[in-house]
Amino acid sequence: MRSIIIKVISLSFALVSMQQMVTAQEIEDFILDDINNEQVSLSEIKGESLTIIDFWATWCKPCTKAMPKLNKIYNQYKDQGVAMIGISCDGPRSISKVAAVANTLNIDYTVLKDINCDVMNSYQYQAFPTLIMLDENNEVVYVHEGFSNGDEKEIEAAIVEHIK
Repeated sequence: MRSIIIKVISLSFALVSMQQMVTAQEIEDFILDDINNEQVSLSEIKGESLTIIDFWATWCKPCTKAMPKLNKIYNQYKDQGVAMIGISCDGPRSISKVAAVANTLNIDYTVLKDINCDVMNSYQYQAFPTLIMLDENNEVVYVHEGFSNGDEKEIEAAIVEHIK
């Protein structure tokens, strides 16, 4: 019995350490085209307090389901130094749909195109959607993969927890 408790405690510490490793990552500045084909860098559009990056694709149903809810969160917190950036990882066949999807969903935050998924892949994120939250030093303080109804409450709670 004691060995089981020790194993559970060890596993708990390992999981906490893994989470800290994931969120200790720093995102470097990058330049991508927006939906108007203008080049934009992270440093130009990052938030004063928090920057939320949502990696998505037009063919991903959970992604397009999340975007209007993220837009609502963005509009609620943008005046508190929170920026939101959507990065589409659509490939050559669907990249032309990105602007139409963003416009149809009435997205107010900046939407960028990463046709080769270079930014997302450089940090080993693989699920769609993946949302990361950066502090003012571009350090990842929160990661959320996938999206189901109600996840927006968890994301908003993370914003409240990390907002300066």
